[in-house]
Amino acid sequence: MELHQLRYVIAVAELNSFTKAAEHCRVVQSALSHQVARLERELGTRLFERTSRRVRLTPACAAFLPAARQCLEAAERAKAEVAAALGEIRGRLAVGLIPTVAAVDLPQALREFHERYPQVRIGLRVGASDELVDQVREGVIEVAFLGLPTTAHPEGVEARELARDRLVAVVAPDHPLAGEKTVDLRRLSTEVFVELPAETAARLQSDQAFTAAGLSRDVAYEVTTADYMVRLVEQGLAIAFFPAAYVPKLSGVTTIEVTDAPTRVEYVIWSRTGRTPAATAFLGILGIEP
Repeated sequence: MELHQLRYVIAVAELNSFTKAAEHCRVVQSALSHQVARLERELGTRLFERTSRRVRLTPACAAFLPAARQCLEAAERAKAEVAAALGEIRGRLAVGLIPTVAAVDLPQALREFHERYPQVRIGLRVGASDELVDQVREGVIEVAFLGLPTTAHPEGVEARELARDRLVAVVAPDHPLAGEKTVDLRRLSTEVFVELPAETAARLQSDQAFTAAGLSRDVAYEVTTADYMVRLVEQGLAIAFFPAAYVPKLSGVTTIEVTDAPTRVEYVIWSRTGRTPAATAFLGILGIEP
């Protein structure tokens, strides 16, 4: 079993195509297909069901992929560790974040990191806090920035609190509440809300606050991005909650302080084991000593 065979299998599985996988891996399709077939013979089972229209993973392939990814990551980490021992930071830096990160100017931090360590390949993923915690634990990403309710804490990873921030209400400029300086949850409970999906950390902050106050509310719109939340608010279809430190980035909406608003905590997290030299260097740029 060779590393390039693992790369080919992973590429086919992720792209659902031998042709696209070959293009991605920069090899001719016949060579890629030959190597996958060799690996299948070694394993004694088929990894893919091939038809004229699509490629489907077999149960054996689904079981094989996690370990294959771990092998490739271990190989890349080994090369990065050797380079670091020689005084050079190389490899990859995969960073995850929620859309409303406000405690860190992440683009600026990544730019500084890139200028200082140009040999590192930087990747960026946006997702929900709970998903990012899982991805750090699994080694899919090295560092992530989260926002959690005060009742929660990242589990299974190293974490550093960056900031605490109260949520504020965001409404359309012509909304009846737009002229108010402050409002409370009871008044807001009569409004229609746009929110992130249920059970996400960002949603739980708001849900827990209304539940604690003995109130219910109408969440008519569930979306996955902050930008789309703002677009619906702009049209007067709903109101929303955003962290106070994040709203200066918004335009076309009006902000109102909430007297009994929930609080969120922003964290930066990284792996408890196997932290890469690139991750350590990036945390150093943020002023964090692991």
